[in-house]
Amino acid sequence: MANRRELDPESGPGAAFGARLRTMRDARGWTQEEMAERLGCTGSHVSAVEIGRRPPTQRFASSVDRVFDTGDQFERQSLAVRRTALLQGFPDYVGHERRASEIRLFESGVIPGLLQTREYASAMAAGAVRRGDITPEQAVERVDYLIERQAGLVRTPAPQIFAVLDESCLRRPIGGADVMDAQLARLIEFAALPHTGLQIAPYSMAEDKPFTRMVFLLTMPERSLMSYVESQTHTYLDRELSSVLPLMRNYHQLQLGAMSQADSVAMIEQLRKGNL
Repeated sequence: MANRRELDPESGPGAAFGARLRTMRDARGWTQEEMAERLGCTGSHVSAVEIGRRPPTQRFASSVDRVFDTGDQFERQSLAVRRTALLQGFPDYVGHERRASEIRLFESGVIPGLLQTREYASAMAAGAVRRGDITPEQAVERVDYLIERQAGLVRTPAPQIFAVLDESCLRRPIGGADVMDAQLARLIEFAALPHTGLQIAPYSMAEDKPFTRMVFLLTMPERSLMSYVESQTHTYLDRELSSVLPLMRNYHQLQLGAMSQADSVAMIEQLRKGNL
């Protein structure tokens, strides 16, 4: 025990995972080898995860949950370790999004992730790599996570999804002509689904547009509400009605001022033809 390394759970998601793993292992009086036997791996693997030298895989974290009978707590915590390309707090929001009965989106400048094609998402990630914001490996991770997030909403009953996009989302050419054409076609397909709504907030709304940055609003199955907003570097998930209700009211005002779905789809079709 003299060589036992001290862990600092505040130093990062991997350290927090490893420290929690060690604490629960110690509470049961297990050595790393005894823990490894229960997990089906080696003692050195357990050691590497505990000290943060090796990130926990989903399979490893799920096995830890099984051994400790902790539901999916370790598996969810491991996401923060593996999702290094994502803003801290975003995986937590996605966990709520997967349970929501209603999802309301507003985005400006880019198509929101839930509606992106893989090619559009890949072009966005490639731009972040060129800027030096993320590594190529993180770009792949970011796109894969987006596709996984989209798949998580294919369920029964399907959530109602309402999307209002600023006109700039359609006019910003991401990935070139072919990528944008396929992306615009995806929007038209989305609008045709029975559980969705799509509207464009035109430039002419000007100062009457209540939002200038991305806003997500969730209605949960028990009818509770939450909002999610993010800046370039931070996220904020809010469950307080005193702050969420004004956003919901503004969203309804946004929908009233935006183009109808029929007119919005017509605009998208005209853009695909190059007539706007």
